[in-house]
Amino acid sequence: MRVILMTGKGGVGKTSVAAATGLRCAQLGYKTLVLSTDPAHSLADSFDLELSHEPSLVRPNLWGAELDALMELEGNWGAVKRYITQVLQARGLDGVQAEELAILPGMDEIFGLVRMKRHYDEGEYEVLIIDSAPTGTALRLLSLPEVGGWYMRRFYKPLQGMSVALRPLVEPLFRPIAGFSLPDKEVMDAPYEFYEQIEELEKVLTDNSKTSVRLVTNPEKMVIKESLRAHGYLSLYNVATDMVVANRIIPDYVNDPFFERWKANQQLYRQEIHDNFHPLPVKEVPLYSEEMCGLAALERLKETLYGSEDPTQVYYKENTIKVLHQENYYSLELYLPGIPKEQIQLNKTGDELNIRIGNHRRNLVLPQALAALQPGGATMEEDYLKIKFADVSKV
Repeated sequence: MRVILMTGKGGVGKTSVAAATGLRCAQLGYKTLVLSTDPAHSLADSFDLELSHEPSLVRPNLWGAELDALMELEGNWGAVKRYITQVLQARGLDGVQAEELAILPGMDEIFGLVRMKRHYDEGEYEVLIIDSAPTGTALRLLSLPEVGGWYMRRFYKPLQGMSVALRPLVEPLFRPIAGFSLPDKEVMDAPYEFYEQIEELEKVLTDNSKTSVRLVTNPEKMVIKESLRAHGYLSLYNVATDMVVANRIIPDYVNDPFFERWKANQQLYRQEIHDNFHPLPVKEVPLYSEEMCGLAALERLKETLYGSEDPTQVYYKENTIKVLHQENYYSLELYLPGIPKEQIQLNKTGDELNIRIGNHRRNLVLPQALAALQPGGATMEEDYLKIKFADVSKV
């Protein structure tokens, strides 16, 4: 299955680009699903059709769906939800409040990943296009396999074993005092089963022959800055970007004086997009005179974006992580475009390298050749963070 994730700052037009990409893939004969994981769904509005949690046929070879976090929670997290509700009710909350608070923050992001994994495993579709949440939320979604795995390995797995072993002994004393039971094996197993699914999905997300991110941006200063940061953070998580779509460019034939300054600014920002994202290919889409709503409008966008091209091709192969063997040391090279070196914090613990950029963190499990070595300095060269690893006893 080919997986294409569309993301960008809110309001840049990523839903329209995702829908148009789905139309082109279906036209070429691929069984295609466009899935919206954005809590503020607009995919149905883009197609101008009714969509639901389950895939609905839009036209031959093309299906659309909008993730319903509540339905996904009930189907995959029902035991945990019921337990959390029981705990909250024992603390005095009524049924409705307890049910609402049982949906923990960030659950929709987790279920977006689980839904992706299920479609991938079932193999019913040849192309899966994800209309993802705005950039910040999408990046948290992509970081879940890495960050979640760190917590699961260190904290949850030991706690899970202790809970199962101690429950028969502690439960008779605990329930009369607390008013609710300790979690049973079904409740304790559910989060780890989720983690195992997400860990498997990580292999798909980081395989740039199967999965690509396409960044949708506008020729505006704040939007470009956000997109550049997103590109760097995606590389941090080893997820490859293969294209940038510069959307809503005022056409040359618009000569109204009202747009003169806007067009001049856009011209500067268009060049900035091409320069800053090089060597990624950039496709430019004009600002249309009508809304991108309905299949007729999306057909026009599809032709502008792809013409006779196949959108499932990998437009550019990014190599986000490289390990090079030099004469007396190894060099670990991470592709972090647009990230200044002073914003990067590094720390090695055991066989893991902790990389932090702002509020984004990755715990990179080092290859065996590097795990026993110590980092000996880092430099930033041509968008690559180059970390030198050497055996200190031989230096």
